[in-house]
Amino acid sequence: MEESSQPLRYVDIGINLSDPMFSGTYHGKKAHECDLDDVIQRAREVGCEKFMVTGSDLVESEEAVKIARNYPGFCYATVGVHPCQAKLFDTHPGGPTKMIEELRKLAIESRDAGLAVAFGEIGLDYDRLFHSEKTPQLKYFEAQLDLAVELGMPLFLHSRAASEDFERLLSAKLPHLPKGGLVHSFTGTMEEMQRLVALGVDIGVNGCSMKTDENLEVVKAVPLERLQIETDGPWCEIRPSHASAKFLIGAPELPKSVKKEKWQKGCMVKGRNEPVAIARVAHVIAHVKGISVEEVCEAAWNNSVKMFGLGVDSV
Repeated sequence: MEESSQPLRYVDIGINLSDPMFSGTYHGKKAHECDLDDVIQRAREVGCEKFMVTGSDLVESEEAVKIARNYPGFCYATVGVHPCQAKLFDTHPGGPTKMIEELRKLAIESRDAGLAVAFGEIGLDYDRLFHSEKTPQLKYFEAQLDLAVELGMPLFLHSRAASEDFERLLSAKLPHLPKGGLVHSFTGTMEEMQRLVALGVDIGVNGCSMKTDENLEVVKAVPLERLQIETDGPWCEIRPSHASAKFLIGAPELPKSVKKEKWQKGCMVKGRNEPVAIARVAHVIAHVKGISVEEVCEAAWNNSVKMFGLGVDSV
């Protein structure tokens, strides 16, 4: 395939920039100064032009909106409560109704200000029921789906070991969501992916989506028109033990990384994934699919802009 002369451009549709690690704090302990500006600049230098900052609960969603406000035109927020945080609805001082009201208010205000582009991260996670039990997860996933329908916002979704319930609840709401949604950090089976694609849902791929040979077969089969890419930093880096690592030959090199205790300006931190690594995710996807990196990037860019807008006038 002939290589494109267009510069590569990326949207990192899942990046947790509000995580304390990007402020230099690890496990509650300050290790170095905040280097968020550098993290974003490094990513921009490889062509990452848009960042979707994930909101995982009410507080994190507020922080994601704040980051979007501080980096206008580059960062955009999602607003929602992760399934592992579903218990927060019942422990909220004003109860579940009050928490839904606060989510609605934040989502409307930030959406109308051009800062929030998706409702999420919402969904189900039966791998980690020790965080929130199944009953509140189901109850508040459905409640947040109803809120997303009310607001007309596309979905930023999470599904782990819960495909039957997840697809049942989602399929009932998708007809009322003209912009659809995306299942991010997808690690499910081929059959799950095919069912989601049949529903009209996009698939988000990162390092965790490509750990095993089975994962790679799923990524290979994701239709380009349903593919979006992400890093999910500070997690989900591509590790040497992953099946995807063999496809990194010729991939863009990452900046030098050092231990957090020896942090120095301009360096990555070992074990802390960053959006600059999105170029390597695209490189692996291209190898797995047998197409050019340019084709992967342009398809993913177009899909992200079509679903989330991201301040781009047209695809």
